[in-house]
Amino acid sequence: MRGLYARPEVRDAVVRRFGRRVLADDGTVDRRSLGRIVFADATELRWLEGLVLPLVSEEFVRWRAEHERMGTPLLVHEAPTLFEAGVEDRYHTIVAITAPEDVREGRRPGASERMSHQLPEAEKAARADVVYENSGSLEDLDAFVARLVERLGRG
Repeated sequence: MRGLYARPEVRDAVVRRFGRRVLADDGTVDRRSLGRIVFADATELRWLEGLVLPLVSEEFVRWRAEHERMGTPLLVHEAPTLFEAGVEDRYHTIVAITAPEDVREGRRPGASERMSHQLPEAEKAARADVVYENSGSLEDLDAFVARLVERLGRG
């Protein structure tokens, strides 16, 4: 999604809506500044989602088709708002990686605020095919991913 903000039509629409205050010194969209605005105002968040989510969807379809043509055996796509976007039917297996709120916040300050605009983790977990609670070490997560890749590769 980050690359979408580099598109002139997206950058220009964001600047028209929020002004130059959302631009970095180099003229690119400063996602942090933009995030502070939209995560504080549900109307602005919905506007931004209306702008970028259709483009994200287009990019996903293009990316998937390209990799299927190349015969890539396993595709992984991170989509924090998968259920909110209503596109879960595009995936064979949905994996939800969860973590207690204090762990998430310790790893990425501000995560709880952003996630408050998404479906609750418990609902995402209930709708996923595989759930992993990521409260351990990076090595634990790596081991889980390796096991999952092996399992999905056998398909």
